[in-house]
Amino acid sequence: MMKNTILTVLFYSCLKLFVCSSVSLLTDDAKNSTLKSRIVLPEHYVKEIRPPSKQGLPVLVDFNIFVADINSINVEDMDFRVDMFVRQSWIESRLDMPDYIFEEGDDYVTLPPEFFDSLWQPDPYFLNAKVSEIAALNHKFSSVTLYRNKTVKYSARMHAIIACQMEFQLYPMDIQICPIYIESFSYHKQKLRLRWGTGAVTVNPELKLLQYDIGKPVVAEETVDYMLEKSVFFRFERQIGHHLIQTFAPSTLVVMLSWFSFWLGLDAIPGRVALLVTSMLTLVTMFTGLKSDIPPVAYVKALDVWMAGCMMFVFAALGEFVVVKVLDLRSQLEYDLQTSIMSRHYSTRAIVIEKGQSIWDYDSTYIPKVKNKKAGSKHLLQNTWLDPEYPMIRVHKTQSQTIDIYSRIGFPILFMLFIILYWPILLFKKAM
Repeated sequence: MMKNTILTVLFYSCLKLFVCSSVSLLTDDAKNSTLKSRIVLPEHYVKEIRPPSKQGLPVLVDFNIFVADINSINVEDMDFRVDMFVRQSWIESRLDMPDYIFEEGDDYVTLPPEFFDSLWQPDPYFLNAKVSEIAALNHKFSSVTLYRNKTVKYSARMHAIIACQMEFQLYPMDIQICPIYIESFSYHKQKLRLRWGTGAVTVNPELKLLQYDIGKPVVAEETVDYMLEKSVFFRFERQIGHHLIQTFAPSTLVVMLSWFSFWLGLDAIPGRVALLVTSMLTLVTMFTGLKSDIPPVAYVKALDVWMAGCMMFVFAALGEFVVVKVLDLRSQLEYDLQTSIMSRHYSTRAIVIEKGQSIWDYDSTYIPKVKNKKAGSKHLLQNTWLDPEYPMIRVHKTQSQTIDIYSRIGFPILFMLFIILYWPILLFKKAM
């Protein structure tokens, strides 16, 4: 019993010593973690007050952006997502910079991101950002570097969704100019001034977008009221190759397919109607699918003009068929009526000649019924040969056939004229 009691006392004593030593180590680690902060920052340092400047000049903050990736350009929400490294640097004259905090041969020291919370911080923000946050996985992707000349450099990887007012008049050959506006949130230009550092805005040279070509960013500076605003403009030019293959080439072939109806006979009603209606439905289906790529807008786009032109040519071909068919039916009725009258007249005259009487002496009101004979029958041809007054029936092209012949040439010429006008005007407006 005594032995168990001694073992129990020894166990609790060891446990107490272990806990005390652990607490002591944690306290020492906490002291060590703030050691550099206490050495660098003066005793009465106030991080809410900006660094003092000579003669009341504003604090200069150099600002740099390196665009690592642009994830997507969303035309429906009119924004684009960008991952970038943002670098800020300024001089904090209140810091104490003893030599022993620097390694031999170095003029800077890198501190953990937590140290940045103890410093005065400039407050630039993206004016037209929907979302802006520092990227984080297991920890924040940021760092603080102190230099011997008391320069503070803060770097962080940021993810932002930037709003962009897009225009689609020239779609699918549109060019979108998307700016990022940067300014200080609480300091006006007499207190803090942002300026572009060396390199200003740099884009990852390996960055490639699916539908756009990205140009070199253009930086600018503008004073708005009492704020000094920085801006960088990104130029996104849509690639036309996809739409040439998926839109313009197929629609052109469909329009050309509708011209085959001019070579079909007027009696091929099912074939011509099926060809033209199928061409029209194909264009409607094709252009309806394209509307899902861009938001509905109140103005006319370049693609709408092309779509309307192609549909107009197919509809005109369908209207041409209706016109020539009506003219053909009317011509056929007139031909049948004229043939019937001529057949009756010359059949009566042939009967009178057979009786040896003159046609001028024949005053009987009785006209024998003659069987309808087609023009060109043996009996009628004989009468024609016998009677020089019988008009010869000449074979000639009807008006409907003539329109079909002209359409075979006119429609391709008009479509080529439409293409010749469409593309130069579109390219001219794009270059403006």
